[in-house]
Amino acid sequence: MPLVSAEVPGFDLVLALNQGLLPRHYLSDQPDADLRAYVADYLREEIAAEALLRSLPTFARFLEAAAIGNGQCMSYANIARECGVSAPTVRAYYEILEDTLLGLAVPAFRLRPKRRVIEAPKWYFFDPAVAGHLAKRGPVTPGSEMFGRAFEHFVQHELRAYAAYSGKHFDIAYWCTAGGVEVDFVLGRHEVAIEVKATTHAHDHHARSLVSIADDYTCRKRLLVTLDPRPRLLSSGIMVVPWREFCGRLWSGDII
Repeated sequence: MPLVSAEVPGFDLVLALNQGLLPRHYLSDQPDADLRAYVADYLREEIAAEALLRSLPTFARFLEAAAIGNGQCMSYANIARECGVSAPTVRAYYEILEDTLLGLAVPAFRLRPKRRVIEAPKWYFFDPAVAGHLAKRGPVTPGSEMFGRAFEHFVQHELRAYAAYSGKHFDIAYWCTAGGVEVDFVLGRHEVAIEVKATTHAHDHHARSLVSIADDYTCRKRLLVTLDPRPRLLSSGIMVVPWREFCGRLWSGDII
């Protein structure tokens, strides 16, 4: 896996979201060139050399479309229309990405739902900066929508890496009702619910989904991970946890 926050002294979140968490990229003084080279090498060596598909240009268009939808529900039909291929072909392309460790699907949490829920998985590339480069989105600046999406991606990476490195291998899912109420991450059998918001001053409205999930499931912890400078308890009873503290607690085994 790429680097995690616990492995980097003085970890810089903005740098990580823009340059990525591959060691050479994080430390690079020419990150754009390194990202271009990485994507080119992957397409040439991992895909073309393995003869995994017939049309490399079509696969390149798929990569861009998948990156634009990074962190969102997967839709084979929509991407198939954009790329001019069939939905089964898009499914096969996603399987190639998973087989070559370039990303993974986060499933929907569906344990005995009381309400109708969305069942399509979400797709995340393995690295936020690689996803941003493939989507041709340019720099990720604090306060932008893309920063919020990349921030959520970073938290997903930390959770996935901790689940593997700790040996706990807990399930990571997301929860979304048909009415659009969504919690970014549900860990295990709903022991922990996590919502990620790139705000520096969280309010109760940022935690509405965490309040709502309690109507369906009993969660041991419900955490709102933000850019706030210090932890605090909202009037709704939801704990606001600054991202750096959250990462420290995660890697010390205090989250799950």
